[in-house]
Amino acid sequence: MKFIVSSLKLLKSLQALSGVIGSNNTLPILDDFLFQLSDSGLKVTVSDLETTMTVNLAPDVMEGTGEVTIPARILLDIMKNFPDVPVTVSIAEDTLAVVLHAGEGQYKLSGHKSDEFPQLPVMEDTSAWEIPADILARGFEKTVFATGNDEIRPIMSGVLMEMKEDYLTFVATDAHKLVRYRRMDVRSDVVASFIMPKKPINQLKNILGTLGDEPVKIEFNRTNASFVFGDYKLVCRLIEGHYPNYEAVIPTKNPNQLVIDRQLFLSAIRRVAVFSSKATHQVRFKITGQEILLTAEDIDFYNEAKERLACSYTGDDIEIGFNSRFFQEMLSNLDTTEVKLEMSAPNRAGIVTPVDNETAGEDVLMLLMPVMLNS
Repeated sequence: MKFIVSSLKLLKSLQALSGVIGSNNTLPILDDFLFQLSDSGLKVTVSDLETTMTVNLAPDVMEGTGEVTIPARILLDIMKNFPDVPVTVSIAEDTLAVVLHAGEGQYKLSGHKSDEFPQLPVMEDTSAWEIPADILARGFEKTVFATGNDEIRPIMSGVLMEMKEDYLTFVATDAHKLVRYRRMDVRSDVVASFIMPKKPINQLKNILGTLGDEPVKIEFNRTNASFVFGDYKLVCRLIEGHYPNYEAVIPTKNPNQLVIDRQLFLSAIRRVAVFSSKATHQVRFKITGQEILLTAEDIDFYNEAKERLACSYTGDDIEIGFNSRFFQEMLSNLDTTEVKLEMSAPNRAGIVTPVDNETAGEDVLMLLMPVMLNS
């Protein structure tokens, strides 16, 4: 079994797959790439049992057929150091020894039998959507930061993808913050929803962001979802259970509304937050007239900071506290010049939305629960 392929092409594909490989795999075989050479080309697979990803490559030269698993770390380490040259990969059928030839160099490593490598799950009774890659990547990017890490409530560790007849919604929450990202320019006759785990989302969004509006075919059933795009296919186990009724927690009447420059607001919160309590990360927002006063203090170390900003505000004077880390995350994940903060009371959630969003068909809403103010 032998093939010749561009080192840069192979490296790019291996790096795209490598994020699936876990750091503490229970099975040694999961530390390997599975190489399968057939008449139709070369297929490389990785798996962590929950997520399996493949890429199909067309080598310049192929001889024979067969399969072998190759340790991922050493293969990636050597591939990173090759210039852009043809690499010849030869695998001995009896010993599974792998030999790489690149330029004047020769590199030998041990391959393994592929018997124990996990098979792609067979999916039955599936439904399907087709979504442009850039929209899918943006939906994941705008929401995944708001997912939780609570093992008791695994539903909140993923992103809900919900297709209605007129729009597609991505939702993530950890019970302290919530993000609802909606696309009015994506439609499907298949009204359905499922909860995607965080790891395959991070794996997908890095690749999808480079593909423009190339269509991604998504097939799913109650337990698994597969994403097919270009030469890649990713299949992952879904999070089972019913997602919370997120619409019920979004306050609809918010008479107090503040509009402010996003970058100035973000920079000020970052500066003031340095002086906040390391336990609560609380920053106090005191809004009066057309200005907002940001204050933070850490009583244990006698640290205190205040900063005043001009804003456009309608409503009653209000004093409310927020976790500064969560607020920074939200502002960092918006890209408009100005943002709007809507509030009803100091003990009710605040709503952050972009002002004059230039992305057509996009609706972004971010919700943050307040923290109790120190007296």
